[in-house]
Amino acid sequence: MLQSRQLQPGWEGRPIVLVGLMGVGKSTVGRRLAQRLGLGFVDADNEIEEAAGMTIAEIFERFGEPYFRDGERRVLARLIDGRPKVIATGGGAFINEVTRELILAEATAVWLDASPAVLAERVKRRDTRPLLRNRNPHDVLRELAAVRNPIYALAPIHVASQKSPHETTVAAILKAIGR
Repeated sequence: MLQSRQLQPGWEGRPIVLVGLMGVGKSTVGRRLAQRLGLGFVDADNEIEEAAGMTIAEIFERFGEPYFRDGERRVLARLIDGRPKVIATGGGAFINEVTRELILAEATAVWLDASPAVLAERVKRRDTRPLLRNRNPHDVLRELAAVRNPIYALAPIHVASQKSPHETTVAAILKAIGR
């Protein structure tokens, strides 16, 4: 089942920033949304890796999560430059208060949401997520959802997606932004 909730009158041409837990489809949906809108797409995690010259897992392992979050904040501040584009963020980006305030002030935030069970099924396909290393994905995602979902809910647009094609999620976002 797919639901969308719109809390603002519509998209004003600002960057669209996708937020939500890992595995919800921010990158995949973001690429497709950008294509449908005729905009550029940027994956913030890829930009962070390029700027650091190492993978996110390596950054976490070598320097820790606080260091990573600071770099993530700086990269997002650079990406949110007022020009229309679609930006996929990492799952923790919107949790950082400074980053969240920037996104809410300068972009259109869209929370993509799915249940921990759906997310666990999706993330088990890749072993690149530092927060899941040596842990049960469903348990981690349930814990993260309990803490992060109230914060993600601050995004003015909420698109809840369970098991549905990515195009269904794209269509719900387009409807929510008035396109």
